[in-house]
Amino acid sequence: MIRETHVNAFTLALFVAIPLWAVMADEPFTITLMTRAAVFAIAAIGLNVALGLGGLVSLGHAVFFGLGGYAMGILAHHAQTYTALAEWPLLIEGTKSMPVIWLTAIAVSSLAALAIGILSLRTAGVYFIMITLAFGQMFFFFAISWSEYGGEDGLSIYVRNGFPGLNTLDPIQFYGLCLALLCLVLVFVWRLAKSPFGLALNAARQAPVRVETVGLDPARLRLVAFVLSGAIAGLAGALFADLNRFVSPVMFSWQTSGEIMIFVILGGVGRLFGPVVGALVFVALEHWLGELSEFWHIYLGLLLLLIVLFGRGGLIGMVSGREAVHD
Repeated sequence: MIRETHVNAFTLALFVAIPLWAVMADEPFTITLMTRAAVFAIAAIGLNVALGLGGLVSLGHAVFFGLGGYAMGILAHHAQTYTALAEWPLLIEGTKSMPVIWLTAIAVSSLAALAIGILSLRTAGVYFIMITLAFGQMFFFFAISWSEYGGEDGLSIYVRNGFPGLNTLDPIQFYGLCLALLCLVLVFVWRLAKSPFGLALNAARQAPVRVETVGLDPARLRLVAFVLSGAIAGLAGALFADLNRFVSPVMFSWQTSGEIMIFVILGGVGRLFGPVVGALVFVALEHWLGELSEFWHIYLGLLLLLIVLFGRGGLIGMVSGREAVHD
């Protein structure tokens, strides 16, 4: 069997080699597809913190993805219209600076995850799944009714936001920025999983009673994991909105939450590169099979069925033949 580390290295090599080939072949659309895969991978890594490490099956992560997107859209909208976001008690203006937008998206998503987590983690199992789904639908319908920022039609941003020293309108430069963030998030989650907190969280997922006996609170551990998960998903939402220069209520929909879940399941729940592999495979299937038939989701469903039945470790587990690291 192929070692999992080799699969991870090969996946990372694809994220470098394919865009470089696209630049030499003058295929900017391929770079856009890879950017989309990188952004989706970040969102899925966020969910994997809650699902793979904490055992929290959330169908509401589109809330944090959408909040990150709307944080970007609202700030950029006020910057391009030269209007203040707020005038009292403090003057808050819009901005086109990506670092500021990212920090705002992370902060807003983290606060939302804290509030939702405090309420949702009072439940467990199917009740937790349903309450996170309910929060997602609440934000979805709120965004539809928010006419000030486009309502059901969404909100368009004319020019992509800026990053110091880069031309973000150049596809390969914006892709490089997204890839760098993807690598940073991967390193962060890897260190998190190996840290005392990550080990305690993993123990709380498997044996919460034993964790309580040593003086740790499993609920508090899960809440911290849920907040970190939401923060990462919010960052991905801001990048996704910048990629498309458009935000809409669809970012809050349950279908978006389902797609993020699919990325994790495809690659392998609890595996560091599982969400990355899943996002890459999903985007590839969406592109290639979508050209053949508008019903390409049928083939995706068959692939998911095969993985669930015969490869519980996801695609990485099927190739490497090993259980997830966190198991």
